[in-house]
Amino acid sequence: MSTTPLKRKPIPMLMTASHRLALAQDRLLVANDLDINQLQTGLSGLWARGADYGDLYFELTTRDAWSLERGKVARAAFSISQGVGARAVNGDNTAFAYSSDISQKAISAITAAARSMQAQGQDAGATGRGVAIAGVARDARAYPAIEAAGGMDSVEKVALLQRLDQMARAIDPRIIEVSAQLSVEDTTVLVAATDGTLAGDVRPLVRLDISVIAESPSKRSTGAAGGGGRFALSEFSADRLEKMVRKATSIALTNLGAKPSPAGEMTVILGSGFPGVLLHEAVGHGLEGDFHRKRESVFNGMIGQQIAAAGVNVFDDATLPEARGSLNVDDEGVAGQRNLLIEDGRLVGLMHDKTSARLMGCSATGNGRRQSYADLPMPRMTNTFLDNGSYDPQEIIASVRNGIYAVEFSGGTVDITSGQFNFSAEQAFLIENGKVTAAIEGATLIGVGNQTLKSISMIGNDLALDGGVALCGKHGQMVAVGVGQPTIRIDNVVVGGAKG
Repeated sequence: MSTTPLKRKPIPMLMTASHRLALAQDRLLVANDLDINQLQTGLSGLWARGADYGDLYFELTTRDAWSLERGKVARAAFSISQGVGARAVNGDNTAFAYSSDISQKAISAITAAARSMQAQGQDAGATGRGVAIAGVARDARAYPAIEAAGGMDSVEKVALLQRLDQMARAIDPRIIEVSAQLSVEDTTVLVAATDGTLAGDVRPLVRLDISVIAESPSKRSTGAAGGGGRFALSEFSADRLEKMVRKATSIALTNLGAKPSPAGEMTVILGSGFPGVLLHEAVGHGLEGDFHRKRESVFNGMIGQQIAAAGVNVFDDATLPEARGSLNVDDEGVAGQRNLLIEDGRLVGLMHDKTSARLMGCSATGNGRRQSYADLPMPRMTNTFLDNGSYDPQEIIASVRNGIYAVEFSGGTVDITSGQFNFSAEQAFLIENGKVTAAIEGATLIGVGNQTLKSISMIGNDLALDGGVALCGKHGQMVAVGVGQPTIRIDNVVVGGAKG
């Protein structure tokens, strides 16, 4: 089985779990006149009679966002949010309260509220086991504890966006509109739990996007590209910026000459990188533990069974250096991990938070994630990808007599219970006699996740993650993720499109 590493560069080893914990304590406890003893008291108060677990989750986030349209700043925003959430869990029942105030008074109030909700129908006179918490011994060390802005001030941020605008317009006079956006986010979290967990993390996150409009005498088309991850904004090199601009403009300019997509059942080749979003949506969510515990996944009860073609290996990996979905520790204080989900086509693992792990009798996998301190954690993906195979991408293309080569995707939908999905291709081409020919538009891939996995017949050796722009929604919560895959061939895919 291939176990290809996806790496950008080494992460400084001085960024240890204890170092991150110390920073988190300083920013979230010391800054608010709190200490470890007060956390232990709050946790002890969460344990009503019969409660299985309780935790406190502290968070401080600053966000800085800028957008440029027609060469001018169209929007600038800066925000600071902070708060603490208290959770008490008994079996499958959860009581949760939160406050935007981080203080001893707030902790007492929200733990009392959670304890009261949890104790309904129980012996309300029961309480309080003592809690001893200690710093986690290790974490994933996937990114350093740095400031996401990387020292760039407002003038430099605007200049970066203006540079994207100028680069795009210089490529072709048919590029008539350019918009660019950047976001910079710094989050510090601290988790303390009744199982003894005490963990902290400092999470930088940057994202840079460009979208363009191209115009010909008879048509307009759009193109977009972006990049980001858990590194400093100052690390966007000239080469990285040029690749983003050329990708966005290439999509728009190519689609000016695109013809309507054919429709019907055919062979489809998916390009490397972001097309892995199809795997993420059509398969990944179905491997999250809560959907299995509630018997809502199309893959329910299939551990150990063949659910994909031979050679299909799928990982969820929170340890990838500086990747958008990486986590040193998850939002329950569990170290980020590399989890094998599908091995040679067999379902071998699921993604768990502490609740699904406890109720299903297995170990947490570092996939407990929440949108903010005001939300409950649940099993979520981090960086999910299909691993390398052995074929050269050109060999895969040459194997197809007639089909479609889908390079980029836009929107899509999936039903977790049935596995049915549809995804729209943003950039796609015809394959005729083993060669990529005309650009097409309007192609929509339609299928069922588990059936599509079994229809993968060739897997390339060009594994790549998306550029660092993926965002995942579940039960109203949005979190940053990574998706990826090598070039793959899928047989007998239903393609919706207008017949030319």
